[in-house]
Amino acid sequence: MTTCLIGLDWGSTHLRAYRYDGQGQVLEKRALPYGIRQLPEGGFPAAFEQAVAQWGDVPVLACGMVGSRNGWLEVPYLDTPTSVDRLAGALTTLNAAGRTLHLVPGLRDPSRPDVMRGEETQVVGVLVQSPEIARHGCLLLPGTHSKWVSLRDGEVTGFATVMTGELFALLTQHSILGASLPPAVDDEHAFRRGVGTARDSGAAGALSRVFSARTLMLDGSLAATSVADYLSGLLIGDELRIAVAAGWADASSSVQMVGEGALCDRYLKAADIFGLTIRQAPDATTSHGLWRIAAAAGLIPTQATA
Repeated sequence: MTTCLIGLDWGSTHLRAYRYDGQGQVLEKRALPYGIRQLPEGGFPAAFEQAVAQWGDVPVLACGMVGSRNGWLEVPYLDTPTSVDRLAGALTTLNAAGRTLHLVPGLRDPSRPDVMRGEETQVVGVLVQSPEIARHGCLLLPGTHSKWVSLRDGEVTGFATVMTGELFALLTQHSILGASLPPAVDDEHAFRRGVGTARDSGAAGALSRVFSARTLMLDGSLAATSVADYLSGLLIGDELRIAVAAGWADASSSVQMVGEGALCDRYLKAADIFGLTIRQAPDATTSHGLWRIAAAAGLIPTQATA
C-alpha cells in the first residue's frame, strides 16, 4: 500500500517509527534502541536513515526529545494555551540526510513555569480518539515525570509535572529508606497502606510521612521486602492528593489516563482509595497525534485523505 507519511516518536531512550497510508492507518512499525542518549555510530543522521529506510521519499514528522536542547535541533516551546492548529503551524524543519524532517514543538506553561516535549503529541492523539474530552477535561500521563493536562475547547490550557517516578527511584535506590534492603516482593496491602497514609496526611503532605517507611520497618509492622510498595503507594497517593487539592481531579468527574501496564494499574488502585474515577484513554495516542498534526500542517496530500 502507498506510504503517505512517516512519523517518528523519538525520545530519550527509544525511537519508534510509523509508516502511514493515505487514511492514517499505520501500515508498519519499527522500534530502534536509538533514543537521543544512545545513538549509533554516525549519530542522529545514521539513526534517522535506519528508521525510515525503504519507506519512500514522503514527509517525515517527529516528536519528542529529538527537538530538545540535547537533541538533533532545539525547537522552541509554545506557550499555552495551544491548539492542534497552532502546533502544526510551528513545526521546525531540518535537513536530514537529504530529506526534510519536520519537528513538533513542545509546550510551556508560563504560569508555573513547566514544560513538556512529546506528551503534547499524545494529548493530540487522545483528542482525535476521544473528542468529547476536548471541551473540558483533564488528562493524566503517568511516568517518571507524570503530567496533569487541562483541556478546554480543544486547547491545552495548562499542565503540571509531578516527579513521582523519579522520586520513587531516588528513595528506593539512593536513600537510607531503600539502602541494603532485600529484593522487593509484591505487597498490595503495603501499597494500599501507603496510599491511605498519603490521603490522610492533610496539609503537611506525604513528604512529612516518607520517613515512616523506615520507622514502620524498624517497628516490625512493615516487612523490609514491602518497603518499595509502601513508598510507591505513598508517592502515587500524594500525587492524587495534590491533584484533588489543585482541582485537577474530583469525585464528580473522571480523568483520562494515557498509558497501560503495571504503573497505570497502580494509579487505578490508588484512585479507588481516593474515591476518584480514572479511565484508560485509547491506545496508540502518539501515532494518532502525529497523523493529526501532519494533516493540520498540510504535510499529507489532500487526495490521500479524501
